[in-house]
Amino acid sequence: MTISSTGGTASTQVDETIREFLETRLKIDVRPDLDLFASGTASSMFAMELVVHLEQKFGIAIVGPDLVMDNFRTIESMSAMVHRLRDDPDA
Repeated sequence: MTISSTGGTASTQVDETIREFLETRLKIDVRPDLDLFASGTASSMFAMELVVHLEQKFGIAIVGPDLVMDNFRTIESMSAMVHRLRDDPDA
């Protein structure tokens, strides 16, 4: 397991970074499993903002088959995608 300097796992760090961004932008508390789109919390336009944020924050490229709404529905799904694209084996 990868341990960060703050004591959390790599997965926890990614989750927390995504959660902080969402809560700042949406001005609500966001649970890791909240479906942002089914709940009406986020729009498809916001999905594009998420793409740009995740790419810049985590140094990944989200292209082709990864550009599907299911990858952006929850903090959990975004975190899983980030780890997969970064090829984090311990996440």
